[in-house]
Amino acid sequence: MSALVDTHCHLDAPEFARDATDVRQRARRAGVVHCLIPAVHTAAFDAVRTLAHQGGDSYALGIHPLFTPQASQEDLETLDGALTEHANDPRLVAVGEIGLDYFVPGLDADKQEFFYRQQLRIARRHGLPVVLHVRRSADRLLRHLREVSVQGIAHAFNGSEQQAHEFIALGFKLGFGGAVTYDRALQLRRLAAGLPLSALVLETDAPDIPPHWLYRTAQERAQGLPQGRNEPGELARIAEVVAGLRGIAVEELAEATTQNAQDVVPRLAALLADGPVRCAADNPPP
Repeated sequence: MSALVDTHCHLDAPEFARDATDVRQRARRAGVVHCLIPAVHTAAFDAVRTLAHQGGDSYALGIHPLFTPQASQEDLETLDGALTEHANDPRLVAVGEIGLDYFVPGLDADKQEFFYRQQLRIARRHGLPVVLHVRRSADRLLRHLREVSVQGIAHAFNGSEQQAHEFIALGFKLGFGGAVTYDRALQLRRLAAGLPLSALVLETDAPDIPPHWLYRTAQERAQGLPQGRNEPGELARIAEVVAGLRGIAVEELAEATTQNAQDVVPRLAALLADGPVRCAADNPPP
């Protein structure tokens, strides 16, 4: 069984409130040895830290662009304070999920950019990589990255080939997940097949972005078929799709993407070397 790293998984989401432990165990049985759990707002900071310690995983702290409407300067201070307070926590590995979203209507673009840029600066000050939300915003994200130098992961990358190479040149890896499993995602599948293997990491974004085998159309849902819930355990099948697109063995893909994740998020190396935590009581949050 190939050892896989899910570089983006929201185990603190309400969809997992009743069975997060079971979800994580299923993922481990599927070969997912590690999950990176990003926060989306300050109220989630304690939850993602606790889950990371319980599951032997890692976490990131940040303010998601969809939560910037209600965010304030105080939230940036809370983020900075939490990164300082837990600076010696080996499971705190990045600042995220941060970025820009120009797809969802009604968001203040200027406020999004303010929080994005401030969090880039905070990440640089603390010496941490970032986990980026990229949704119709690649060029603006890149513009700020050229001015505030950090490395990280462009999560759920969906930009052009040129934008992909610009992220790579700035020290970023590109996250591929459930969206690449759809036959109609022609551009994304071309990127997954043709970009340097050294640039790719794998993710689920669970419970979001379900792979095609979990997706239900509106008509199917109207007929009573439930929308499948994405879980980190689905990463094994996603990896098979990406490996197939590249014409390589899934073991080769797993080895390369796991190493890529460690290269761009350096604190992962020690965690993966230590192996999974068996019991939450053995590893309480600091």
